[in-house]
Amino acid sequence: MAGEMPVTIGTRVRCSDGASGWVSRVVVDPASLTVTHLVVEPEDRHEPGRLVPLDLVDAAAGSIGLRCTTAEFYQLSHGEKKQFVPGTGDYARYRPGQLTRRATYLQRQARPGFGVSGRMPRSFTYDTVPEGEVALRRRDPVHATDGQFGQVQGVAMDRDSHRVTHLLLKETGVLGRKHVAIPVSAVSRVDAGIQLNITKRQVKHLPRFTDRPR
Repeated sequence: MAGEMPVTIGTRVRCSDGASGWVSRVVVDPASLTVTHLVVEPEDRHEPGRLVPLDLVDAAAGSIGLRCTTAEFYQLSHGEKKQFVPGTGDYARYRPGQLTRRATYLQRQARPGFGVSGRMPRSFTYDTVPEGEVALRRRDPVHATDGQFGQVQGVAMDRDSHRVTHLLLKETGVLGRKHVAIPVSAVSRVDAGIQLNITKRQVKHLPRFTDRPR
């Protein structure tokens, strides 16, 4: 995949003045299959991941550099948000925006620091990526036309346009670690996981790539 920029989820990331963390998600516009951001988790696990635009990213084999200082990195937008929901037991049926309103309503009826019926509030974390875009995580499922085949490991993209050229996945249900580079022409949908337009047998004949996780 000469001339392309590989991004394996889990790769270490360095700012211009030192280490900053590792790639936890790749943010993709599913309509154009273009990478728009990386979510980078900082070394300080108490800080949320940051949404790093692609114009700050320079990826080479096995490493990713950012064209910003550590201080500038921490000024970037958060790539995730945590919300607390009173312990009602029925929060799973609400979407994030609805959960916020539901939590506010229930919290007004509860004692300070507790949910309804005295249960402790629960927390959940969700991605805060641009509207209409999706965040690919390591181990998101990849489905061939005849069933699930593997798990997302990352992407390769054109260095200039940032358009995805290959999906990098790890086969499941096999001995050892086999990693496959799937051309973007074989990807039919990017949503909660990846849907391919080829069979498992066809995937097995595609080229391998070298995985370099953190």
